[in-house]
Amino acid sequence: MQTLFRQLMPICIVMAIPILPFLLLGDVVEQWVEGFEHSTWLAGIVILLLSGDIFLPIPSSVVSTFTGGQMHWLTGTVVSWVGMNIGAILGFWFAKKYGPGFALKFSKQEDLDRAEGMTHRFGPGFLVLARGVPVLAEASVLLMGVHGLAWSRFLLPIVFSNLGISLGYCAFGHIAREHDWFPLAMGASIGVPVVLTLVVQRFVKLKTESESTD
Repeated sequence: MQTLFRQLMPICIVMAIPILPFLLLGDVVEQWVEGFEHSTWLAGIVILLLSGDIFLPIPSSVVSTFTGGQMHWLTGTVVSWVGMNIGAILGFWFAKKYGPGFALKFSKQEDLDRAEGMTHRFGPGFLVLARGVPVLAEASVLLMGVHGLAWSRFLLPIVFSNLGISLGYCAFGHIAREHDWFPLAMGASIGVPVVLTLVVQRFVKLKTESESTD
């Protein structure tokens, strides 16, 4: 439990940073945010942020929810989807080209080991299952690249899972904005990935204990 707590704390802190201004400054931040609405720069900024998700602790759920709140949900989905795909493809390509050394620069060995165990159980379909889970999503992409997975087997699950995640968070952000509970939605966009992380951690622990017993 202490190990899990230590792993989740950095995730929570990083993902909370984007919503702290909403909670602390309220209307001031709301007025500043409105300046981004329909901005020609917003799409580029979002794509740039999500493209670096594999290399930096960018909370894609928070970014996508924010994007949906500032754009039409369909436009936001496309923008988020493009950014997430670029980030995953870059991480996969670099890991495929430079191998384990590169993967270990952006993911811990224990996370890669955990992803490998899940990959043995679910195959490339694990890419879909891990997409919404912080840390594990990046580790699964890097691991697949290190193992030399074919592009044809990588792109299909990544593209479709990214589409589902982008659509879900952007639509959520758009609806929240229309009903004036956008800050709450931003907070929820932190909570969902953390809950998913807890579920996966619990599943892996139970699976490991079961295998040890067998």
